[in-house]
Amino acid sequence: MNNFSSRLITWQKQFGRHDLPWQNTADPYAIWVSEIMLQQTQVSAVIGYYGKFMARFPNIATLANATQDEVLQHWSGLGYYSRARNLHHAAQTIIDEHGATFPQDFETIQTLSGIGRSTAAAIASFAFNQVQTILDGNVKRVLSRHFTIAGWPGSPKIEKQLWALAESLLPEKDIIAYTQGLMDLGATLCTRSKPKCAACPLNNTCKAYKQNRVTELPTPKPKKVIPEKQITMLIFLRGNEVLLEKRPPTGIWGGLWSFPETESTDSFAAIAHDKFGMIVQEIQPLPILNHTFTHFKLHIRPQPLYALKQSTHVKEFGQVWLSIEDAIGAAIPTPVRKILQSLHANKT
Repeated sequence: MNNFSSRLITWQKQFGRHDLPWQNTADPYAIWVSEIMLQQTQVSAVIGYYGKFMARFPNIATLANATQDEVLQHWSGLGYYSRARNLHHAAQTIIDEHGATFPQDFETIQTLSGIGRSTAAAIASFAFNQVQTILDGNVKRVLSRHFTIAGWPGSPKIEKQLWALAESLLPEKDIIAYTQGLMDLGATLCTRSKPKCAACPLNNTCKAYKQNRVTELPTPKPKKVIPEKQITMLIFLRGNEVLLEKRPPTGIWGGLWSFPETESTDSFAAIAHDKFGMIVQEIQPLPILNHTFTHFKLHIRPQPLYALKQSTHVKEFGQVWLSIEDAIGAAIPTPVRKILQSLHANKT
């Protein structure tokens, strides 16, 4: 066993994390759900969602047989909703094509929706004790610093180099402790900012630490101007009810319930009449809400509109009136929940 992996394994067994909700199990379903939730999301944010999700969907069959609305509802607030849609689709694939049993073959695992090479490796390691390497953001940071790999880790050239390096470091045994050790080291010591190098079990061979280059590695992603977009969310009110409509199945907040949107600066009363067959009274707009996605910033102008009269012949598919309380509990994006909570607070 190489020096890097042996020291990491020893450290993980003594100082690593051992009591996270998804640890101490070989159930591939439980491990899979946790790995999908942990993509681009910190452990502290995942823990609460994971428990509730597993309580509602304790196995593959339960998840596969649920509606997408139910799955999204239990994912609501966690973000990156394509993960939930892929998880749901993959569960149905496992039922239909794999006899309701999570596949053990590494290549087959990667054919499931939402599972790439690194996630498949984590599942194969933890569930089936297979010697496979992971390469998530934490691992890229650890390797970039320890071996002074310059260049943005997201570029194809650098990523290929990191994959080869990660493969070369794999131990022949204790793969679970090793894989968890890589995750733990990046999450608790070799952090993006303020790394705790003095406590790192690998600091005596870490080139970045020796060369005082820890803060410059990994190389940041080349900066570019993030586009900004402005929309108005039309908040139709009818007594204690609000109108929600289902968003398209793909794209931002795909499949979630949200308020109708418009980019038009025309009269909102005219829009309400022409598109929704309603006569409305405009109410003072709520404060602008800013929401940042990976690739752009969204500025939301919440515009309440009190419905005075609704045409009986206008019935749009995918729209529903819900009480504010029920709407808060539906499968909705975080900004929509914030608006609804504000409405509820003002009502009470």
